[in-house]
Amino acid sequence: MSVRILALVGSLRAGSHNRQLAEAAAKHAPEGAEVVLFEGLADVPFYNEDIDVEGSVPAAAAALREAAASADALLLFSPEYNGTVTAVLKNAIDWLSRPYGAGALTDKPVAVVGTAYGQFGGVWAQDETRKAVGIAGAKVLEDVKLSIPGSVIRFAETHPADDAEVSAQLTEIVGLIHGEAAPAVA
Repeated sequence: MSVRILALVGSLRAGSHNRQLAEAAAKHAPEGAEVVLFEGLADVPFYNEDIDVEGSVPAAAAALREAAASADALLLFSPEYNGTVTAVLKNAIDWLSRPYGAGALTDKPVAVVGTAYGQFGGVWAQDETRKAVGIAGAKVLEDVKLSIPGSVIRFAETHPADDAEVSAQLTEIVGLIHGEAAPAVA
């Protein structure tokens, strides 16, 4: 039985290095793990409790919740905008945190990785993302980290899936998530 890991990418840009990193994670997932990229974060409206009403939740938000609920774990790819988490990723976390105490993230293993142009690879944004997703009820995998600096230069001519070092790191990370998400055998 394969462990299904939902990947959420915090950048909507077509050429996003974080999207490419997510594609690499999907490509290099170890046996027994499947990484599925969620398409449609751009369509999820900003969280507003007035529109989060049973029976009339916006379709894009409902699709996000359904995808997260059916996943065994999540892998969040966080770029860094102005030293913090992107609005699109924070908005996804907000939708997934509801209903309070029973959202799609509750007790679900979640890891946060990413790449950014700066010299630290987006660690501030990743730390903020871990904080938000933990408050939202997820089981944050604090020891599963990957921050790749200098994305614009490092991935200028090489897709992360073709970078041997990055591919190996992603395979290891997905394997660790797989281990956390796999059901215990009695």
